[in-house]
Amino acid sequence: MAARKELDAPPEEFQVALEQLRAARLRPEISCEEIPAPQRIAPYAAAMSADITVDGDDVGEGRLVLLHDPAGNEAWAGTFRCVAYARAQIDPEMITDPLLAAVGWTWLTEALQAHGADHIAPSGTVTKVASESFGGMSDEPASAELEIRASWTPIGEVGPHAEAWGDLLCMAAGLPPVPAGVVIMPSRRGQRRR
Repeated sequence: MAARKELDAPPEEFQVALEQLRAARLRPEISCEEIPAPQRIAPYAAAMSADITVDGDDVGEGRLVLLHDPAGNEAWAGTFRCVAYARAQIDPEMITDPLLAAVGWTWLTEALQAHGADHIAPSGTVTKVASESFGGMSDEPASAELEIRASWTPIGEVGPHAEAWGDLLCMAAGLPPVPAGVVIMPSRRGQRRR
């Protein structure tokens, strides 16, 4: 993760959380890299960006930011905060489903639960966007996207939260879930660069 540079070394608990984040196992369809973290939200921050590729096509993307304030943050109800973003193309016919937004939020909560990623104070939005082209662009097919923006306060290790975010990305992109008991073995494409 690209940790915010401070005059003092980051506290040990933040360094441990970074190692847990880096050690998270993500599906091979996910390619991650560290990116610059936001500078003004918390004293310490790290961020990663992800692209989901299936058969050479980009089908989704996302970001995960880990924030840390050793003094705590009343709004977070803790000293750490995960901030996640997931965006994926969806079938344009799905955009009219009145339950789509609720289902998108459920993908996040179920992924967190499946990974044993205990958390408190979740919040977020799910946005559906449909596009149709007209005039000189009328030959372009209709398209639709789903965006999930969420934050929560992690309890315990951070790695399971990153793995849950990876699952959220894959669910939003329409990838089938990994069967229970199957261990994720990242491919070279899915390994994160440091």
